[in-house]
Amino acid sequence: MPPLEAGSPRIASLVPSATELLLALGLGPWLVARTGFCTQPPAAVRDIPKVGGTKDVQLNRLFALAPTHVVVNVDENRRETAETLAARGLSLIVTHPQGPADVPALIQQLAEPFAHLPGVRERAAALQAELVPALAWTPPNGASTTVLYLIWRDPWMSVARDTYIARLLQAGGWRSLPERDGGAQGAARYPVLAADDPAWGAADEVWLSSEPYAFGPAHLAEVQALAPQARVRLVDGELCSWWGARTAAGLAYVRSLRG
Repeated sequence: MPPLEAGSPRIASLVPSATELLLALGLGPWLVARTGFCTQPPAAVRDIPKVGGTKDVQLNRLFALAPTHVVVNVDENRRETAETLAARGLSLIVTHPQGPADVPALIQQLAEPFAHLPGVRERAAALQAELVPALAWTPPNGASTTVLYLIWRDPWMSVARDTYIARLLQAGGWRSLPERDGGAQGAARYPVLAADDPAWGAADEVWLSSEPYAFGPAHLAEVQALAPQARVRLVDGELCSWWGARTAAGLAYVRSLRG
């Protein structure tokens, strides 16, 4: 990547969804670091240096790239990582959208520090406008069909009702299981399910996400045995969990699964 002018922002994103959103805002020329999980869009991220994963950031490599701003996320990054970055005097942008309704403000949050750069305000406004009809939709018959959304195997893990994924499902006309909240942060937001958890038997559908665990056809029968009454299917984890630039597409996707 070409060198940036002195005084220009140097942005590091440690969050895949945020990296995609920053690129959609036109901030690619100022992105100097990303994680190995920041893969979208492939052509745009190819030349941005990688600094490890979301949980195991290679801090020495990150510091060597001299970022001025670092984007982190409450769920995806470790608290101690953020504290170390703050102690170095870097400007942290801490994201924590807990549902599609939070995304317009999130777009503004990521755009505002860089609004002086060409086209950023206009791109942010266009993304926010795209969300207006998507967020206004309501299911014609309410959100009555229950879905157990799995993100991990061994142990089985799902999503609490106050996470972005669960609220995306709700906005798409589904009712997520298990029926519990996880709180503002911590492991309870992604509960572990024992084989005898009531959620298996209460689910009308069980969805196997393509990420972070790469569920595939080989897992369908295994899950069907745990929830014999349910329809079990594979779903696109990026559309269901990546917020920001693809929230509108994610809402359209989960609504399309109602058919």
